[in-house]
Amino acid sequence: MKQVILAPLRGFTDAVFRNAFRRHFQGVDEAVAPFVTSIKGRRIKPSHLRDLAPADNRTMRVVPQILSNNPDEFLCLANTLFDLGYREINWNLGCPFPMVAKKIRGSGLLPHPDRIDRMLDKTLHGFSGTLSVKTRLGRLSSDEMDRLIPVFNRYPLARVIVHPRTGVQMYAGNVDLKAFEVCLTHISHPVVYNGDINTLSMFQLLESRFPAVSGWMLGRGLIGNPFLPEMIQSGTRCICNRNTRFEKFHDDLVSGYCRQFSGPGHVLDRMKGFWRYFAAAFPDGRRIVKRIRKTDSLDRYRQAVSAVFSGQDRWG
Repeated sequence: MKQVILAPLRGFTDAVFRNAFRRHFQGVDEAVAPFVTSIKGRRIKPSHLRDLAPADNRTMRVVPQILSNNPDEFLCLANTLFDLGYREINWNLGCPFPMVAKKIRGSGLLPHPDRIDRMLDKTLHGFSGTLSVKTRLGRLSSDEMDRLIPVFNRYPLARVIVHPRTGVQMYAGNVDLKAFEVCLTHISHPVVYNGDINTLSMFQLLESRFPAVSGWMLGRGLIGNPFLPEMIQSGTRCICNRNTRFEKFHDDLVSGYCRQFSGPGHVLDRMKGFWRYFAAAFPDGRRIVKRIRKTDSLDRYRQAVSAVFSGQDRWG
């Protein structure tokens, strides 16, 4: 059985999505939750951890992720999460967005292996659980990984999740599979692959090339095709009742966000964001996205989506 992990995508793979996904689809073993940012001081507001409330995260194993460059702040948050029942914490060393990186967080830390070393040393001595890392190849260049791997190898990390792009690439260009192969060969911990697994054939190509990978992380490809984990686990594209299952999943998402958000405008904005990915599976997806983006109320959104599901457009 292949270990498939849901990637952390802020604004998408929150608890509402994770729970709705689990009710309608199969094939995902666990999820790394979108990052929580450490805060100064030792006061953590309940709203800060709302997405990780244990009562809302029982359908699948969830690993919280922390974005931080301060070991004391990291430990305060990690130990709070440990007290909530989370035994593994993931450290975000991969966020590529400039507003994060310029604060020397996420991928902005990768050119500073000395800081990463000090951070790991202090946090692992003060945290009772296990720590994993999600990283890119570097911020500016994949050569940065040459100095990072020895640091990772010095500490008892649960696993290292590697997205084989640099931070400045964001999500553009191709993944660097040669650089990932170096990581897989030299990192002494279990290595998880993350990046551009959008089709069954792409997964099979990667699995054949990298049989030593311990797990596979899916993000945008899973949102665009929530049947993809089932395809990976079964090795076939044949999935029954796609249209009906996807429609029920969609309606479940809308209901979940209606319960979570204070007004329909927030629900509308969230669902419009999902259709950037959903529409790729439909014939004439660009037209569908354009139509849905023009809706200015939740009722009109429902009407537009109903037209998609009615057969005017069909799930591909």
